[in-house]
Amino acid sequence: MSKTIYAVFAAITVTIFFGGLLWGWVWWSLILVVPAWILAIKDSLQEEHSLRRNFPLLGRARWLAELLRPFVRQYFIESETDGAPISRMFRSIVYQRAKGDLEMVPYGTKVDVYRDGYEWLGHSLGAHTVKPTDLDSRVEIGGPDCKQKYSASLLNISAMSYGSLSSAALTALNKGAKAGGFYHNTGEGGLSPYHLGGADVVWQIGTGYFGCRTKEGGFNPELFKEKTAHPNVKMIEIKLSQGAKPGHGGILPASKNTRDIARIRTVEAGTEVVSPSTHREFDSPVGLLEFVQKLRELSDGKPIGFKLCVGRRAELLSICRAMVETGIKPDFITVDGGEGGTGAAPLEYSNSVGMPLREGLAAVDDCLRGFGVREDIRVIASGKVFTAFHMAKNLALGADLCNSARGMMLALGCVQSLICHTNHCPTGIATQDPDLIKGLVVGDKSQRVQRFHAETMHAFVDLMSSAGLRSARDLTRTHIYRRCGQDTIKRYDQIYTPVTDGVLLGSDWPEPYQDMQSAVMTDRFS
Repeated sequence: MSKTIYAVFAAITVTIFFGGLLWGWVWWSLILVVPAWILAIKDSLQEEHSLRRNFPLLGRARWLAELLRPFVRQYFIESETDGAPISRMFRSIVYQRAKGDLEMVPYGTKVDVYRDGYEWLGHSLGAHTVKPTDLDSRVEIGGPDCKQKYSASLLNISAMSYGSLSSAALTALNKGAKAGGFYHNTGEGGLSPYHLGGADVVWQIGTGYFGCRTKEGGFNPELFKEKTAHPNVKMIEIKLSQGAKPGHGGILPASKNTRDIARIRTVEAGTEVVSPSTHREFDSPVGLLEFVQKLRELSDGKPIGFKLCVGRRAELLSICRAMVETGIKPDFITVDGGEGGTGAAPLEYSNSVGMPLREGLAAVDDCLRGFGVREDIRVIASGKVFTAFHMAKNLALGADLCNSARGMMLALGCVQSLICHTNHCPTGIATQDPDLIKGLVVGDKSQRVQRFHAETMHAFVDLMSSAGLRSARDLTRTHIYRRCGQDTIKRYDQIYTPVTDGVLLGSDWPEPYQDMQSAVMTDRFS
Protein backbone atom coordinates (compact mmCIF):
# COMPACT_ATOMS: atom_id res chain seq x y z
CA MET A 1 0.00 0.00 0.00
CA SER A 2 2.86 2.39 0.83
CA LYS A 3 4.46 1.71 -2.56
CA THR A 4 1.15 2.47 -4.24
CA ILE A 5 0.90 5.77 -2.40
CA TYR A 6 4.45 6.71 -3.38
CA ALA A 7 3.61 5.84 -6.98
CA VAL A 8 0.58 8.12 -6.79
CA PHE A 9 2.70 10.90 -5.32
CA ALA A 10 5.28 10.43 -8.10
CA ALA A 11 2.58 10.54 -10.76
CA ILE A 12 1.09 13.69 -9.26
CA THR A 13 4.52 15.30 -9.06
CA VAL A 14 5.36 14.50 -12.68
CA THR A 15 1.94 15.71 -13.82
CA ILE A 16 2.20 18.96 -11.92
CA PHE A 17 5.82 19.54 -13.01
CA PHE A 18 5.28 19.02 -16.75
CA GLY A 19 1.92 20.79 -16.52
CA GLY A 20 3.75 23.63 -14.88
CA LEU A 21 6.30 23.73 -17.70
CA LEU A 22 3.49 23.77 -20.21
CA TRP A 23 1.52 26.53 -18.53
CA GLY A 24 4.37 28.47 -16.94
CA TRP A 25 3.59 27.97 -13.25
CA VAL A 26 6.21 25.32 -12.38
CA TRP A 27 7.68 27.24 -9.46
CA TRP A 28 4.28 27.61 -7.82
CA SER A 29 3.65 23.89 -8.31
CA LEU A 30 6.96 23.00 -6.66
CA ILE A 31 6.02 25.12 -3.62
CA LEU A 32 3.12 22.74 -3.09
CA VAL A 33 4.75 19.45 -4.10
CA VAL A 34 8.13 19.67 -2.34
CA PRO A 35 6.71 20.22 1.21
CA ALA A 36 4.27 17.35 0.61
CA TRP A 37 7.14 15.04 -0.34
CA ILE A 38 9.16 16.11 2.70
CA LEU A 39 6.21 15.34 4.99
CA ALA A 40 5.62 12.00 3.29
CA ILE A 41 9.25 10.94 3.72
CA LYS A 42 9.27 12.16 7.32
CA ASP A 43 6.09 10.17 8.07
CA SER A 44 7.50 6.99 6.52
CA LEU A 45 10.66 7.18 8.65
CA GLN A 46 9.14 8.14 12.04
CA GLU A 47 8.37 5.32 14.53
CA GLU A 48 5.74 6.90 16.83
CA HIS A 49 2.59 6.51 14.69
CA SER A 50 2.13 3.34 12.69
CA LEU A 51 -0.74 4.85 10.67
CA ARG A 52 1.46 7.65 9.35
CA ARG A 53 4.34 5.21 8.77
CA ASN A 54 2.18 2.93 6.61
CA PHE A 55 0.23 5.73 4.92
CA PRO A 56 2.57 8.73 4.66
CA LEU A 57 0.91 12.13 4.46
CA LEU A 58 -2.58 10.66 3.95
CA GLY A 59 -2.51 9.27 7.50
CA ARG A 60 -2.47 12.84 8.80
CA ALA A 61 -6.07 13.19 7.69
CA ARG A 62 -7.08 11.30 10.83
CA TRP A 63 -5.60 13.96 13.12
CA LEU A 64 -7.17 16.70 11.04
CA ALA A 65 -10.57 14.97 11.31
CA GLU A 66 -10.21 14.62 15.08
CA LEU A 67 -9.28 18.29 15.36
CA LEU A 68 -12.34 19.39 13.40
CA ARG A 69 -14.78 16.81 14.82
CA PRO A 70 -16.05 18.83 17.86
CA PHE A 71 -16.71 21.91 15.72
CA VAL A 72 -18.37 19.96 12.87
CA ARG A 73 -20.58 18.17 15.36
CA GLN A 74 -21.56 21.33 17.23
CA TYR A 75 -22.37 23.42 14.19
CA PHE A 76 -23.69 20.88 11.68
CA ILE A 77 -24.82 17.67 13.40
CA GLU A 78 -26.05 18.02 16.99
CA SER A 79 -29.71 18.77 17.66
CA GLU A 80 -31.09 21.47 19.94
CA THR A 81 -31.17 19.11 22.92
CA ASP A 82 -28.29 16.60 22.67
CA GLY A 83 -25.21 18.83 22.88
CA ALA A 84 -22.83 18.31 25.81
CA PRO A 85 -21.91 19.53 28.32
CA ILE A 86 -24.42 22.28 27.48
CA SER A 87 -27.06 21.73 24.83
CA ARG A 88 -27.61 24.23 22.03
CA MET A 89 -31.07 24.96 23.43
CA PHE A 90 -29.58 26.37 26.65
CA ARG A 91 -26.64 28.04 24.91
CA SER A 92 -29.09 29.78 22.58
CA ILE A 93 -31.34 31.07 25.36
CA VAL A 94 -28.33 32.57 27.17
CA TYR A 95 -27.10 34.23 23.95
CA GLN A 96 -30.58 35.59 23.19
CA ARG A 97 -31.11 37.04 26.64
CA ALA A 98 -27.60 38.45 26.79
CA LYS A 99 -28.08 40.21 23.46
CA GLY A 100 -31.64 41.32 24.19
CA ASP A 101 -32.97 39.30 21.23
CA LEU A 102 -36.43 37.78 20.93
CA GLU A 103 -36.40 34.66 23.11
CA MET A 104 -39.77 33.04 22.43
CA VAL A 105 -39.90 29.40 21.26
CA PRO A 106 -42.25 28.68 18.31
CA TYR A 107 -44.27 25.56 17.58
CA GLY A 108 -43.99 23.83 20.93
CA THR A 109 -41.23 22.14 22.90
CA LYS A 110 -38.39 20.15 21.36
CA VAL A 111 -37.97 18.24 24.61
CA ASP A 112 -39.41 14.72 24.88
CA VAL A 113 -41.87 15.20 27.72
CA TYR A 114 -42.48 11.44 27.99
CA ARG A 115 -38.89 10.41 28.61
CA ASP A 116 -37.82 9.27 32.06
CA GLY A 117 -36.35 12.19 34.02
CA TYR A 118 -38.45 14.93 32.40
CA GLU A 119 -39.25 17.60 35.02
CA TRP A 120 -41.73 20.45 35.22
CA LEU A 121 -43.15 23.12 37.52
CA GLY A 122 -46.69 22.69 38.73
CA HIS A 123 -48.53 25.93 37.95
CA SER A 124 -51.53 27.18 39.91
CA LEU A 125 -55.04 28.04 38.76
CA GLY A 126 -54.71 30.84 41.28
CA ALA A 127 -51.78 32.33 39.38
CA HIS A 128 -51.56 36.10 39.65
CA THR A 129 -49.54 38.91 38.19
CA VAL A 130 -46.37 39.65 40.12
CA LYS A 131 -44.26 42.65 39.23
CA PRO A 132 -40.48 42.30 39.56
CA THR A 133 -40.57 44.92 42.30
CA ASP A 134 -43.19 42.92 44.22
CA LEU A 135 -41.13 39.69 44.36
CA ASP A 136 -38.73 39.40 47.25
CA SER A 137 -35.73 38.80 44.97
CA ARG A 138 -32.93 39.36 47.49
CA VAL A 139 -31.73 37.22 50.37
CA GLU A 140 -30.11 38.47 53.56
CA ILE A 141 -26.98 36.50 54.49
CA GLY A 142 -25.60 36.65 58.01
CA GLY A 143 -26.28 34.68 61.18
CA PRO A 144 -26.40 35.90 64.80
CA ASP A 145 -22.60 36.35 64.99
CA CYS A 146 -22.37 38.34 61.75
CA LYS A 147 -21.90 42.09 62.16
CA GLN A 148 -22.05 43.06 58.47
CA LYS A 149 -24.99 41.20 56.94
CA TYR A 150 -25.27 41.19 53.17
CA SER A 151 -28.33 41.33 50.90
CA ALA A 152 -27.65 39.11 47.87
CA SER A 153 -29.44 38.69 44.54
CA LEU A 154 -31.10 35.35 43.80
CA LEU A 155 -28.68 34.91 40.85
CA ASN A 156 -24.95 35.72 40.93
CA ILE A 157 -21.60 35.01 39.28
CA SER A 158 -20.01 31.81 40.50
CA ALA A 159 -16.33 31.28 41.34
CA MET A 160 -13.94 31.87 38.43
CA SER A 161 -10.32 32.83 39.09
CA TYR A 162 -8.00 35.28 37.42
CA GLY A 163 -5.79 32.78 35.66
CA SER A 164 -8.51 30.48 34.46
CA LEU A 165 -10.24 33.57 32.99
CA SER A 166 -8.62 36.58 31.37
CA SER A 167 -8.42 40.07 32.84
CA ALA A 168 -10.85 41.37 30.20
CA ALA A 169 -13.40 38.62 30.94
CA LEU A 170 -13.28 39.31 34.68
CA THR A 171 -13.52 43.06 34.15
CA ALA A 172 -16.61 42.57 31.97
CA LEU A 173 -18.21 40.23 34.50
CA ASN A 174 -17.52 42.67 37.32
CA LYS A 175 -18.92 45.66 35.46
CA GLY A 176 -22.01 43.65 34.55
CA ALA A 177 -22.46 42.59 38.17
CA LYS A 178 -22.11 46.18 39.37
CA ALA A 179 -24.71 47.43 36.89
CA GLY A 180 -27.10 44.58 37.69
CA GLY A 181 -26.71 44.58 41.47
CA PHE A 182 -25.45 41.02 41.97
CA TYR A 183 -22.21 39.65 43.39
CA HIS A 184 -19.06 38.32 41.74
CA ASN A 185 -17.17 35.37 43.29
CA THR A 186 -13.38 35.60 42.82
CA GLY A 187 -12.63 31.88 42.65
CA GLU A 188 -9.65 30.50 44.58
CA GLY A 189 -7.06 32.44 42.52
CA GLY A 190 -7.12 35.45 44.83
CA LEU A 191 -8.55 38.95 44.96
CA SER A 192 -7.36 40.57 41.73
CA PRO A 193 -7.79 44.19 40.57
CA TYR A 194 -10.18 42.87 37.91
CA HIS A 195 -12.58 41.70 40.62
CA LEU A 196 -12.55 45.15 42.20
CA GLY A 197 -14.26 47.21 39.54
CA GLY A 198 -17.09 48.27 41.80
CA ALA A 199 -19.30 45.17 42.09
CA ASP A 200 -19.98 43.33 45.34
CA VAL A 201 -17.38 40.58 45.72
CA VAL A 202 -17.26 37.20 47.44
CA TRP A 203 -13.60 36.43 48.13
CA GLN A 204 -12.96 32.70 47.93
CA ILE A 205 -10.12 31.29 50.05
CA GLY A 206 -8.91 27.97 48.67
CA THR A 207 -6.40 25.43 49.89
CA GLY A 208 -3.56 27.45 48.33
CA TYR A 209 -4.57 30.58 50.31
CA PHE A 210 -3.80 32.71 47.24
CA GLY A 211 -3.81 36.39 48.08
CA CYS A 212 -3.44 35.71 51.81
CA ARG A 213 -0.55 33.26 51.66
CA THR A 214 2.77 32.93 53.48
CA LYS A 215 5.93 32.07 51.57
CA GLU A 216 5.58 28.53 52.88
CA GLY A 217 2.04 28.21 51.49
CA GLY A 218 0.13 28.65 54.75
CA PHE A 219 -2.54 31.17 55.76
CA ASN A 220 -1.39 34.76 56.41
CA PRO A 221 -3.88 36.44 58.80
CA GLU A 222 -2.36 39.93 58.45
CA LEU A 223 -2.62 39.86 54.67
CA PHE A 224 -6.16 38.49 54.88
CA LYS A 225 -7.24 41.21 57.30
CA GLU A 226 -5.76 43.92 55.09
CA LYS A 227 -7.49 42.75 51.91
CA THR A 228 -10.84 41.80 53.40
CA ALA A 229 -11.23 45.36 54.67
CA HIS A 230 -11.87 46.47 51.07
CA PRO A 231 -15.44 47.83 50.93
CA ASN A 232 -16.32 45.75 47.86
CA VAL A 233 -15.54 42.48 49.68
CA LYS A 234 -18.92 41.57 51.12
CA MET A 235 -18.44 37.89 52.01
CA ILE A 236 -15.65 35.31 52.37
CA GLU A 237 -16.00 31.73 51.14
CA ILE A 238 -13.70 28.89 52.24
CA LYS A 239 -13.36 26.39 49.40
CA LEU A 240 -13.29 22.82 50.68
CA SER A 241 -13.89 21.19 47.30
CA GLN A 242 -15.31 22.02 43.88
CA GLY A 243 -17.60 20.08 41.59
CA ALA A 244 -15.15 19.80 38.70
CA LYS A 245 -12.64 17.81 40.77
CA PRO A 246 -13.74 17.19 44.37
CA GLY A 247 -10.94 15.82 46.51
CA HIS A 248 -8.38 17.05 43.96
CA GLY A 249 -6.41 20.29 44.06
CA GLY A 250 -6.80 22.98 41.43
CA ILE A 251 -4.21 23.39 38.66
CA LEU A 252 -3.03 26.56 36.93
CA PRO A 253 -0.90 25.58 33.89
CA ALA A 254 2.49 27.25 33.59
CA SER A 255 1.43 28.78 30.26
CA LYS A 256 -1.30 30.75 32.06
CA ASN A 257 0.79 31.77 35.08
CA THR A 258 1.85 35.26 34.01
CA ARG A 259 3.81 37.71 36.16
CA ASP A 260 0.62 39.57 37.03
CA ILE A 261 -1.14 36.38 38.15
CA ALA A 262 1.92 35.22 40.10
CA ARG A 263 2.08 38.56 41.92
CA ILE A 264 -1.58 38.34 42.94
CA ARG A 265 -1.24 34.70 44.04
CA THR A 266 2.20 35.25 45.62
CA VAL A 267 3.78 32.41 43.65
CA GLU A 268 6.59 32.12 41.07
CA ALA A 269 5.66 33.17 37.53
CA GLY A 270 5.83 30.68 34.66
CA THR A 271 5.41 27.64 36.87
CA GLU A 272 2.51 25.19 37.19
CA VAL A 273 0.58 26.06 40.35
CA VAL A 274 -1.12 23.16 42.09
CA SER A 275 -3.47 23.77 45.00
CA PRO A 276 -3.35 21.10 47.73
CA SER A 277 -6.36 18.81 47.99
CA THR A 278 -6.88 19.73 51.68
CA HIS A 279 -6.42 22.75 53.95
CA ARG A 280 -3.34 23.15 56.14
CA GLU A 281 -5.21 25.23 58.73
CA PHE A 282 -7.63 22.48 59.85
CA ASP A 283 -8.28 18.77 59.48
CA SER A 284 -11.59 18.23 61.28
CA PRO A 285 -15.17 19.57 61.39
CA VAL A 286 -14.40 21.43 64.62
CA GLY A 287 -11.22 22.85 63.06
CA LEU A 288 -13.22 24.05 60.04
CA LEU A 289 -15.67 25.93 62.24
CA GLU A 290 -12.88 27.42 64.33
CA PHE A 291 -11.34 28.69 61.07
CA VAL A 292 -14.75 30.17 60.16
CA GLN A 293 -14.77 32.02 63.47
CA LYS A 294 -11.18 33.17 62.97
CA LEU A 295 -11.99 34.67 59.57
CA ARG A 296 -15.13 36.29 60.98
CA GLU A 297 -13.08 38.07 63.63
CA LEU A 298 -10.33 39.09 61.18
CA SER A 299 -12.91 40.49 58.73
CA ASP A 300 -14.73 42.47 61.43
CA GLY A 301 -17.85 40.35 61.25
CA LYS A 302 -18.42 39.88 57.52
CA PRO A 303 -20.42 36.80 56.44
CA ILE A 304 -18.19 33.70 56.34
CA GLY A 305 -19.17 30.45 54.65
CA PHE A 306 -17.70 27.46 52.88
CA LYS A 307 -18.13 25.72 49.55
CA LEU A 308 -18.13 21.99 48.99
CA CYS A 309 -19.18 19.24 46.66
CA VAL A 310 -20.85 16.64 48.89
CA GLY A 311 -18.98 13.35 49.04
CA ARG A 312 -19.66 11.16 52.05
CA ARG A 313 -22.85 12.24 53.77
CA ALA A 314 -21.44 11.18 57.15
CA GLU A 315 -18.85 13.97 56.90
CA LEU A 316 -21.60 16.49 56.22
CA LEU A 317 -23.45 15.21 59.28
CA SER A 318 -20.22 15.54 61.28
CA ILE A 319 -19.90 19.22 60.33
CA CYS A 320 -23.50 19.85 61.38
CA ARG A 321 -22.96 18.10 64.71
CA ALA A 322 -19.82 20.20 65.26
CA MET A 323 -21.97 23.32 64.76
CA VAL A 324 -24.19 22.19 67.63
CA GLU A 325 -21.25 21.23 69.87
CA THR A 326 -19.21 24.41 69.30
CA GLY A 327 -22.02 26.90 68.78
CA ILE A 328 -20.12 28.18 65.71
CA LYS A 329 -22.12 28.31 62.49
CA PRO A 330 -21.17 29.52 59.03
CA ASP A 331 -23.33 32.22 57.53
CA PHE A 332 -23.73 30.31 54.27
CA ILE A 333 -22.84 27.04 52.55
CA THR A 334 -22.28 26.87 48.79
CA VAL A 335 -23.10 23.50 47.28
CA ASP A 336 -21.29 22.57 44.06
CA GLY A 337 -22.44 19.69 41.86
CA GLY A 338 -20.20 16.76 40.98
CA GLU A 339 -21.11 17.23 37.31
CA GLY A 340 -18.24 19.71 37.04
CA GLY A 341 -17.89 23.36 36.12
CA THR A 342 -15.53 25.77 34.41
CA GLY A 343 -12.40 24.20 35.89
CA ALA A 344 -10.52 21.63 33.80
CA ALA A 345 -10.26 18.24 35.51
CA PRO A 346 -9.25 14.61 34.94
CA LEU A 347 -11.98 12.61 33.20
CA GLU A 348 -12.56 10.34 36.20
CA TYR A 349 -13.25 13.32 38.44
CA SER A 350 -15.57 15.12 36.04
CA ASN A 351 -17.54 11.96 35.33
CA SER A 352 -17.44 9.87 38.47
CA VAL A 353 -16.54 11.73 41.68
CA GLY A 354 -18.83 13.80 43.88
CA MET A 355 -22.56 14.04 44.46
CA PRO A 356 -24.57 15.75 41.67
CA LEU A 357 -25.99 19.16 42.55
CA ARG A 358 -29.63 18.18 43.10
CA GLU A 359 -28.80 15.37 45.51
CA GLY A 360 -26.15 17.52 47.18
CA LEU A 361 -28.59 20.38 47.78
CA ALA A 362 -31.19 18.09 49.30
CA ALA A 363 -28.54 16.45 51.52
CA VAL A 364 -27.23 19.78 52.85
CA ASP A 365 -30.71 21.18 53.48
CA ASP A 366 -31.83 18.00 55.25
CA CYS A 367 -28.71 17.74 57.43
CA LEU A 368 -28.96 21.37 58.53
CA ARG A 369 -32.64 20.94 59.34
CA GLY A 370 -32.01 17.66 61.12
CA PHE A 371 -29.61 19.38 63.51
CA GLY A 372 -31.83 22.45 63.90
CA VAL A 373 -29.38 24.99 62.44
CA ARG A 374 -30.96 25.67 59.04
CA GLU A 375 -32.62 28.99 59.97
CA ASP A 376 -29.33 30.85 60.48
CA ILE A 377 -27.51 29.46 57.42
CA ARG A 378 -28.15 30.32 53.77
CA VAL A 379 -27.61 27.63 51.13
CA ILE A 380 -26.24 28.63 47.72
CA ALA A 381 -26.59 26.36 44.67
CA SER A 382 -23.72 26.43 42.17
CA GLY A 383 -23.83 24.56 38.88
CA LYS A 384 -25.52 24.56 35.44
CA VAL A 385 -27.88 27.48 36.01
CA PHE A 386 -28.94 28.78 32.60
CA THR A 387 -32.69 29.42 32.95
CA ALA A 388 -35.27 30.44 35.50
CA PHE A 389 -36.43 26.82 35.75
CA HIS A 390 -32.93 25.74 36.77
CA MET A 391 -33.15 28.32 39.54
CA ALA A 392 -36.61 27.10 40.54
CA LYS A 393 -35.44 23.49 40.85
CA ASN A 394 -32.50 24.48 43.03
CA LEU A 395 -34.59 26.67 45.29
CA ALA A 396 -37.26 23.98 45.60
CA LEU A 397 -34.62 21.52 46.83
CA GLY A 398 -33.42 23.83 49.57
CA ALA A 399 -31.22 26.54 48.08
CA ASP A 400 -31.81 30.17 49.02
CA LEU A 401 -30.00 31.59 45.98
CA CYS A 402 -27.97 30.47 42.95
CA ASN A 403 -24.55 31.02 41.39
CA SER A 404 -23.84 30.54 37.69
CA ALA A 405 -20.40 30.22 36.08
CA ARG A 406 -20.92 28.67 32.65
CA GLY A 407 -24.09 30.71 32.10
CA MET A 408 -22.13 33.90 32.70
CA MET A 409 -19.32 32.71 30.41
CA LEU A 410 -21.86 32.09 27.64
CA ALA A 411 -23.23 35.58 28.24
CA LEU A 412 -19.69 36.87 27.64
CA GLY A 413 -19.64 35.09 24.28
CA CYS A 414 -18.19 31.64 25.09
CA VAL A 415 -18.77 29.30 22.12
CA GLN A 416 -18.10 26.03 24.01
CA SER A 417 -14.97 25.23 22.02
CA LEU A 418 -13.86 23.02 24.98
CA ILE A 419 -10.23 24.17 24.96
CA CYS A 420 -10.36 26.26 28.16
CA HIS A 421 -7.28 24.52 29.60
CA THR A 422 -5.04 25.08 26.54
CA ASN A 423 -4.69 28.89 26.72
CA HIS A 424 -6.12 29.08 23.17
CA CYS A 425 -9.71 30.16 23.94
CA PRO A 426 -10.85 31.80 20.67
CA THR A 427 -13.16 34.31 22.40
CA GLY A 428 -10.51 35.70 24.79
CA ILE A 429 -12.35 34.47 27.89
CA ALA A 430 -10.35 31.50 29.20
CA THR A 431 -6.87 32.54 28.07
CA GLN A 432 -3.94 34.73 29.02
CA ASP A 433 -2.85 35.25 25.40
CA PRO A 434 -2.95 39.06 24.80
CA ASP A 435 -3.64 38.57 21.08
CA LEU A 436 -6.81 36.63 21.93
CA ILE A 437 -7.84 38.77 24.89
CA LYS A 438 -7.96 41.91 22.76
CA GLY A 439 -10.91 40.44 20.86
CA LEU A 440 -13.12 40.71 23.97
CA VAL A 441 -14.65 44.19 24.16
CA VAL A 442 -15.34 44.83 27.84
CA GLY A 443 -18.05 47.48 27.39
CA ASP A 444 -20.19 45.31 25.12
CA LYS A 445 -19.73 42.08 27.10
CA SER A 446 -20.50 43.69 30.47
CA GLN A 447 -23.87 44.81 29.08
CA ARG A 448 -24.54 41.26 27.91
CA VAL A 449 -23.83 39.90 31.39
CA GLN A 450 -26.18 42.46 32.92
CA ARG A 451 -28.94 41.68 30.39
CA PHE A 452 -28.64 37.92 30.90
CA HIS A 453 -29.08 38.38 34.64
CA ALA A 454 -31.99 40.80 34.26
CA GLU A 455 -33.86 38.69 31.67
CA THR A 456 -33.38 35.47 33.65
CA MET A 457 -34.63 37.14 36.81
CA HIS A 458 -37.64 38.48 34.86
CA ALA A 459 -38.38 34.92 33.68
CA PHE A 460 -38.08 33.70 37.27
CA VAL A 461 -40.65 36.28 38.39
CA ASP A 462 -42.98 34.96 35.67
CA LEU A 463 -42.52 31.39 36.94
CA MET A 464 -43.28 32.40 40.51
CA SER A 465 -46.40 34.18 39.27
CA SER A 466 -47.56 31.08 37.38
CA ALA A 467 -47.06 28.97 40.50
CA GLY A 468 -49.16 31.43 42.51
CA LEU A 469 -46.19 32.50 44.67
CA ARG A 470 -45.04 35.96 45.72
CA SER A 471 -41.72 34.93 47.27
CA ALA A 472 -38.96 32.54 46.27
CA ARG A 473 -38.98 31.36 49.90
CA ASP A 474 -42.42 29.83 49.29
CA LEU A 475 -41.03 27.50 46.60
CA THR A 476 -40.81 23.96 48.02
CA ARG A 477 -40.20 20.40 46.88
CA THR A 478 -43.94 20.00 46.30
CA HIS A 479 -43.82 22.37 43.30
CA ILE A 480 -41.53 20.31 41.01
CA TYR A 481 -42.56 17.07 39.31
CA ARG A 482 -40.43 14.37 37.66
CA ARG A 483 -41.38 11.50 35.36
CA CYS A 484 -39.80 8.43 36.97
CA GLY A 485 -41.28 5.95 34.50
CA GLN A 486 -43.97 5.73 31.86
CA ASP A 487 -46.60 5.20 34.55
CA THR A 488 -44.94 6.98 37.50
CA ILE A 489 -44.80 10.69 38.28
CA LYS A 490 -43.40 11.94 41.59
CA ARG A 491 -42.97 15.30 43.27
CA TYR A 492 -39.54 16.29 44.58
CA ASP A 493 -40.73 15.82 48.16
CA GLN A 494 -41.55 12.18 47.31
CA ILE A 495 -38.12 11.63 45.76
CA TYR A 496 -36.08 13.68 48.24
CA THR A 497 -38.05 13.05 51.41
CA PRO A 498 -37.49 16.01 53.77
CA VAL A 499 -36.53 15.47 57.42
CA THR A 500 -38.20 16.93 60.48
CA ASP A 501 -36.42 19.87 62.08
CA GLY A 502 -34.20 18.74 64.97
CA VAL A 503 -34.72 15.02 64.34
CA LEU A 504 -30.95 14.33 64.34
CA LEU A 505 -30.31 16.01 67.69
CA GLY A 506 -31.37 12.91 69.60
CA SER A 507 -30.02 9.36 69.50
CA ASP A 508 -32.96 7.80 67.64
CA TRP A 509 -32.19 8.72 64.04
CA PRO A 510 -34.55 8.02 61.13
CA GLU A 511 -33.89 4.82 59.18
CA PRO A 512 -32.06 6.39 56.18
CA TYR A 513 -29.51 7.94 58.57
CA GLN A 514 -28.99 5.10 61.03
CA ASP A 515 -26.22 3.39 59.07
CA MET A 516 -24.22 6.65 59.09
CA GLN A 517 -24.67 7.42 62.78
CA SER A 518 -21.58 5.53 63.93
CA ALA A 519 -19.40 7.27 61.31
CA VAL A 520 -20.24 10.78 62.55
CA MET A 521 -17.25 12.31 64.36
CA THR A 522 -16.27 15.92 64.94
CA ASP A 523 -12.57 15.56 65.76
CA ARG A 524 -11.50 14.43 62.30
CA PHE A 525 -12.77 13.98 58.75
CA SER A 526 -13.47 10.29 58.40
